[in-house]
This record gives sequence, structure tokens and C-alpha cells, in this order.
Amino acid sequence: MSDAAAGTPAPPPPTPWERERPARTQGAPARAPLSRERIVEAALTVLDRHGLDGLSMRQVAAELGVAVSALYAHVSSKDDLLELMYTRLFDGYALPAPDPERWQEQLRDFARAWRRRLLSHRDMARISMGHVPFTAELLPHVEALLAIFRTAGLPDRIAAEAGDLISTYIDGFVLEEGMWRDRAARHGGGASPARPDWQEMADEMLHYFASLPARDFPHLRALSGLMVTDSSDERFDIGLEIILRGLASYLPAPGADAAPDAGNTPGTA
Repeated sequence: MSDAAAGTPAPPPPTPWERERPARTQGAPARAPLSRERIVEAALTVLDRHGLDGLSMRQVAAELGVAVSALYAHVSSKDDLLELMYTRLFDGYALPAPDPERWQEQLRDFARAWRRRLLSHRDMARISMGHVPFTAELLPHVEALLAIFRTAGLPDRIAAEAGDLISTYIDGFVLEEGMWRDRAARHGGGASPARPDWQEMADEMLHYFASLPARDFPHLRALSGLMVTDSSDERFDIGLEIILRGLASYLPAPGADAAPDAGNTPGTA
């Protein structure tokens, strides 16, 4: 039975102004229009596959199946694309309202969350270290972080530096983790997710430290078991705690008045 017999009208013939258009393959889905969002997603895919050194506009265009020139209708340059990729890290994240009673806990949560976001894409720490968050989209995040420092009571000079200090620590830590991941990918696996070939090297280092003359290297021998640890999470938290306790040393003593040169000497305000 034909469609017409079944009561289904046949499609009309093409209009004169459509006759020269190439016919669309029956059932083929229409390609999604190119956009900044699609370009950023493709760039992140290329980044995870090839790393920052292998990321190029040509590779991104190939991932999307378009000409390189098509990208420049949405991004002005590779640096512009890297900035958009960096900005994407902040999607869905917001710092809480500052609480002076919980400021250290709030900063721990921030640091751990930012580390996870950097680790979500290969070489993202390298991109982060090359971009400052002073764009219109990211200024509210900077403002929220500074609010935590100032509401806690840190002197302005310390508050002004604290955000960059913590961010640099996180970037540097994740950069090291990424270097170990890349090294493991080149030379084979191991036990640790963050340092996949670390256990074998750690055993070698401990054996070497133990062989050093105790008279010449007493401290290195005593601390080697703590210096050579397989837990990146533990190392990250200890480093963060050192920073937070250092910041806390600048808080004014209860009942103390702020000094004019607050921020110059730990323990004064």
C-alpha cells in the first residue's frame, strides 16, 4: 500500500528557488552550528589527547571537521582560546559567603576543589599559570576570594598577596603531578595515580638515603621516610596547612588594635 493510499500526502516538489540547493541526505542529522562552546570543548579534547604542546588551531579545526578559518569567526587567536578554556574551569563553581569563623576551612575547600578542576584536563595547570583571572567573567571569583581574607581579619597587605600565593601553590603542585603523569605514560605504569612510577623510584631513594653517612646527613636520613611519600593528597594538604598557618599568624591578637604597618611582621596587626 502506498503512502498516498494510506492517506499520507506526498511531499511537494521543490520550489524554483530551492532547485539549485544540494539535496540533504535522507536521515542525516544536521551539523550543529559552530560556536565558542563547541570550539572550547574540542580544544579540551585535543588538550587531553596531545597536551598543551600539541594543541593548535589546526588540530582543533580537525577535531570539529571544519576549516581553520572557521574558528576565527568565534575566537581571535590561540591565546584567546586558551583564555576561554581557562575560564571554563570556573563554570559551576562559586565560593561561599565569607565566614570569619571558618575562613581556613573555606580556603581548604577552595584549594582542593581548584586542584581537582586543574587535574580534570591535561596541562591545565600550565594554562592556568599563564593567565590572570582579571577578566570580566572572573573578577567576581577574585572578589569572593579576597572577601574571605579580609573578613577573616587579615591585614590588607597580606590579603592582597594571599590569593596569588595559594593559587600559585595549587598550580605548581598540579603542574608537578601532570609532569609525573606524562612521564609515566612514556615509560610505563606503577601504583600511584598521581605518580604512577613513583613507588619504584621511592624505594630507590630510600635505599640511597639510608646508605648516606649518618655523620654528614643526619637530618636527611631521619626525614627521608616522610619526604618520600606515595600520597599526593597528603602532601598537598600539608603544604596547604603550612600556608594557612602562616596566614593565621598575621591575624591580630584578640582585643588588639590594628597597627599602622600591619602586614610587615608575622603576628602583628
